[in-house]
Amino acid sequence: MIIQSTPWRNFLLMMSILCSISACQILPKNQAPDSIPAWVPDLANGLYKNPVIHADYSDPDVIRVGDTYYMTSSSFNNVPGLPLLQSKDMVNWELVGHALQQQIPLDVFAKPQHGKGVWAPCLRFHEGKFWIFYPDPDFGIYVIHAEKITGPWSVPRLLLAGKGIIDPTPLWDDDGHAYLLHAWAKSRAGISNLLTLRRMTPDATGLLDDQGKVIIDGNKLPNYTTLEGPKFYKHNGYYYVFAPAGGVEEGWQSVFRSRTIEGPYEDKIVMAKGSSSTNGPHQGAWVQAQDGSDWFFHFQDRRAYGRIVHLQPMQWKDNWPVIGEDKNGTGTGQPIIRHAKPVAGEFAIKVPATSDEFSQPELGLQWQWNANWKSDWYSLTAHDGHLRLYSIYDESFVQQKNLWDVPSILLQKLPAEKFTVTTRLDVNEQRHGDRAGLLMYGFDTAWLGVKKESEKSQLVLVHCQKTDAHCKENTLASIDLLQRHVYLRMAVSEGAKTQFSYSLDGLAYTNIGEPFIAVMGRWVGAQMGLFSISENKNVSKNNYVDVDYFRMTP
Repeated sequence: MIIQSTPWRNFLLMMSILCSISACQILPKNQAPDSIPAWVPDLANGLYKNPVIHADYSDPDVIRVGDTYYMTSSSFNNVPGLPLLQSKDMVNWELVGHALQQQIPLDVFAKPQHGKGVWAPCLRFHEGKFWIFYPDPDFGIYVIHAEKITGPWSVPRLLLAGKGIIDPTPLWDDDGHAYLLHAWAKSRAGISNLLTLRRMTPDATGLLDDQGKVIIDGNKLPNYTTLEGPKFYKHNGYYYVFAPAGGVEEGWQSVFRSRTIEGPYEDKIVMAKGSSSTNGPHQGAWVQAQDGSDWFFHFQDRRAYGRIVHLQPMQWKDNWPVIGEDKNGTGTGQPIIRHAKPVAGEFAIKVPATSDEFSQPELGLQWQWNANWKSDWYSLTAHDGHLRLYSIYDESFVQQKNLWDVPSILLQKLPAEKFTVTTRLDVNEQRHGDRAGLLMYGFDTAWLGVKKESEKSQLVLVHCQKTDAHCKENTLASIDLLQRHVYLRMAVSEGAKTQFSYSLDGLAYTNIGEPFIAVMGRWVGAQMGLFSISENKNVSKNNYVDVDYFRMTP
């Protein structure tokens, strides 16, 4: 989504004087009301506010190439994976693609692998190519590359096989040698709180040693737990390892430095929560702007909202980075909420896409499936201007009576703390055993949609609210539906409080059921989206629902 610059930007600037952009939303030029972004970090007056992305782009890594900034993040079991974003000013970010169209091994990820898959990746630009090193905690470290950020990306190659080997970060040194640093996941490897260095071929096709060397041992440092997520840099004659510790919700950001790559390394906590409201500020990337100023991206764990992305100013003091605001002069900063933008000038306001009119030949980039997807799950051409979701028979749903392990769920991230989603379904071609609707998905799940039993259609509100993957769906409300079209709405307010409502004419909406409190999934925030499934094993392509649009408003 893009808001054009001058003269529209001048209007934004005037409006920012009249109201805080966090309290009132401004309609972008040439955008319909249904396209107003739910969160805009650019305050249109030379300042920005955190988070710069109020969505679950977990474990962000960011680089600059020329005058453009690029980001990728963890994607776990969602496919396509490894989202790719770009920006001209570090504040206005646009989702431009995914580096991983299907997860490998293909058969393993044919069904949801919650909390598995793509963990914290590392994005680099080297020898004229973009590189992503990403870990799968059950298989090892993969590497892919592309000449353009939008691809095509190479087929993933397993660089280092093994369980519990996570959070890779390469370093190509000035002398031509190359290295790979990584952390460990105790759940698979039995060890953690360690960072291990390995020698790598300069073309990243293989490693040159079998075991590697532990160069930073968090077990030998006072109060250090869960040392992970390293990023490897060389600056001013030092090797630097930026790495978080203490856990995602209450941890901090440390930096380690040494004159030699194998150490010994000194350590310093360079950013912690302090008196700020930003918990667990850590794990991300150091980026240097064109003017030489330094900045640090990190995430904040907001549970149901996921790990949202913040941007902090960074300065150097005695060859140590200081991130955020150093109120006490100790060299340990704390997160800021508002700051001058990193890059001066006028830039189009951009946010990752959310709404989809289904008028293009491909799904919007914001959509991800719950597992490796199949082309016969949906169509964008069968009914012009609509998304056709075929009723997919799923054995796990029949057995478990919930959606947790259904792969054909179409999902996207929550884009703000408060927003509303509206969609319109045509359910005329549902048959006995079919269900389809609007979904809030996590350990606890709720959906509002249409269920067809025999020849009877019912609008139903369903909860699975045991914070347990094995909960049984509980129908809290049902209404006979006597028409083919129905409008579904989901209003999310502070605290991920979700109120479902429906309309028969698209004008008057009626709340249904009590508010549902959305909760996170396994290592991810809650997700929202659409589904169409069937309990009928003999389901065919004649069973489907047509979705007119998926519209986001503040």
